[in-house]
Amino acid sequence: MNDAKVVNPNMVNANVVILAAGMGKRMQSDLPKVLHPLAGKPLLAHVLDTARSVCSGRGLSKVCVIYGHGGAAVQALLAQQPQAVATARQEQQLGTGHAVMQALPELDDNAPTLILYGDVPLTTAASLQALLAAAGNDKLGILTVVQDDPTGLGRIVRAGGPHGAITRIVEQKDATEAERAIKEINSGILVVPTVQLKKWLGQLDNRNAQGEYYLTDIVAMAVADGVEVVSAQPAAQWEVAGVNSKVQLAELERIHQRNIAQRLLEQGVTVLDPQRLDVRGELTCGRDVTIDVGCVFEGKVEIGDGVHIGAHNVIVNSRILAGARIKPFCHIEEAVVGEVSVIGPYARLRPGTVLAEDVHVGNFVEIKNGQVAAHSKANHLAYIGDATIGARVNIGAGVITCNYDGANKFRTVIEDDAFVGSDSQLVAPVTVGQGATIGAGTTLTKDAPAGKLTVSRPRQVTIENWTRPVKLKK
Repeated sequence: MNDAKVVNPNMVNANVVILAAGMGKRMQSDLPKVLHPLAGKPLLAHVLDTARSVCSGRGLSKVCVIYGHGGAAVQALLAQQPQAVATARQEQQLGTGHAVMQALPELDDNAPTLILYGDVPLTTAASLQALLAAAGNDKLGILTVVQDDPTGLGRIVRAGGPHGAITRIVEQKDATEAERAIKEINSGILVVPTVQLKKWLGQLDNRNAQGEYYLTDIVAMAVADGVEVVSAQPAAQWEVAGVNSKVQLAELERIHQRNIAQRLLEQGVTVLDPQRLDVRGELTCGRDVTIDVGCVFEGKVEIGDGVHIGAHNVIVNSRILAGARIKPFCHIEEAVVGEVSVIGPYARLRPGTVLAEDVHVGNFVEIKNGQVAAHSKANHLAYIGDATIGARVNIGAGVITCNYDGANKFRTVIEDDAFVGSDSQLVAPVTVGQGATIGAGTTLTKDAPAGKLTVSRPRQVTIENWTRPVKLKK
């Protein structure tokens, strides 16, 4: 057997510097800007995942995150990453050029450096691969976009018109009237030969309207040194959109979710309203799946062939097997729903729940750490916690497995073909034998023998000459 690692030919070796030091004042939050979630994942984590997908083919790429505001929280996120990430602190935010300077000790001179931004989460791997391919090892590459309204953004200045060679980038506040009319803008995402990058950063000054060290000034230095400056363009403008406010974050969230919905539709999933779908993790669907409006999928969710997900369900780290039907307003977390089972409406499946085929869990039924065999039913108003339930079992309304004594939890076993009458309490540890019937209103504290009726009720009495109390007049 050949255990050699398969390398994706589209992956390249590069240093990656991610600028993530900004405070994000317009976010109006104590949380560092790059840690705000988009689709349930921090902005910075999106950028890290994309960078790894592009540049980790041979394990030689180095990633360095420049942090500043909220450094402890940023480092906590980086500590959870599957691969080690170098960090460098920018004590004072003196511009993008100054930020990249902090990473220089971490960079490998033998690979180009890709510069990304922790608050630009939706750049695709394909666009970064195109930029890296255009730049190679000896050119300076810029990801540029033509925008109808480039206000506030750095303009790409080209010699002799819009198709000429790039000569420099000019920031909005330093641009002339003619330069402000240019619509091609700098996204900020660059690929730079690392040896030259170190040289050019050493030549930066802050004599500009902002008093900052502009990373973009290295473009003019590259031209002066005879290094070719090239560009690549993303497939869509949103790929280079950054987040500076909750408004922009919400806009990117909807763009991202629409992109996910579009992919699902192209795969044959029926998404009844692509505008009302939220995927906060990894969602995989089989054939002929239908997803109604307002559904939220978190973590890793697998949906089998022919499954129908009703409106306003929340499904977290779960598997829904073929033919199952999830009626509206259910919450399913770390559970498995068996084939052709019917869940809800208003059901809750908590972690550890595993349902076999054709199980019915109805309205206001909660199951926690319960295993339910085929063809069993709990159609309404029941709590099943820490229980093993056999096949063809009927759980009546109001049934509770009393699994917790205030300190420890115990298990209830209900064997095949048992019938548990309404409003019964099964005080664990207890076993209901095969084919047993538990009469309605029973409090079961001892095992119920197979095939027999077990009931615990006080004798019904009627009190003669009793009068209902009336309200006293004041």
